[in-house]
Amino acid sequence: MLKPGLPKLIATDLDGTLVRSDDTVSAYTHEVLDRVRTAGIRIVAATGRGPRLTSLTRNDIRVADYLVLAQGGWVLDQAEARYLRQSRLAGPVLGEVLGALESATGPLSVMFEALEHDDSPLWGDYDPTWRYPVTVESRTRPECLTGDVIKAFARSFELGVDELLAVARRIVPPDVATVTQAGLDYLEICPPDVDKGTGLAVVAEAVGVDPADVLVFGDMPNDLPMFAWAGWGRVAVANAHPELLAVADMVTLSNDEDGVAVFLDRLLSR
Repeated sequence: MLKPGLPKLIATDLDGTLVRSDDTVSAYTHEVLDRVRTAGIRIVAATGRGPRLTSLTRNDIRVADYLVLAQGGWVLDQAEARYLRQSRLAGPVLGEVLGALESATGPLSVMFEALEHDDSPLWGDYDPTWRYPVTVESRTRPECLTGDVIKAFARSFELGVDELLAVARRIVPPDVATVTQAGLDYLEICPPDVDKGTGLAVVAEAVGVDPADVLVFGDMPNDLPMFAWAGWGRVAVANAHPELLAVADMVTLSNDEDGVAVFLDRLLSR
């Protein structure tokens, strides 16, 4: 059930939720978001994209007050141009996680996100299944693990991503690393206590908003933590993963039908 009145803060996932399958955001969606912001409701992007994609993220959601990036590990205050959270995972710890996973699943294809400046490369071995334009700097795994990283992307040659996530949930302790998947073929391995819920909690504390006054939109298992955290309403797009559909308060139209904007347009009009 959605709460009466209007939320004080709206957080939305981007890829697969606000962003359409052709990687664009419609003029209609931008216009609705402008009206939401004019109504005095704060807007937050909550995305798996790392800080290396900050410019792209700003272009996709131009009126966002905050950017919750890297599955919640990096939180950017747009007005102050400063990070409220910057989380990293120690290389040796990540190496142990990957070793444990490969003992259970066999070899994994792994790419590492370690650098935060715009358009910085990933490290590791380029994987042809990666669907977005990307530069990958070839490095051996030991070289990638010498320092801290923002997160890692791991793909199994044998298991689908949901199967790989199920294995990771069983064998990776949450106090060691957070595991999730965001709609690609990859398991994402992040620092412990890093998810979209904890990232949004940083924003909520900064602006003095209670989780009970937050509305969220999403489509994939990486959105589950913010669905559990937000109390005003949890809305899945029609193309969402079954795990998210199972816990949503409501389902709106798909991302290709501008489902987030349609829902918000109706919300402002009621």
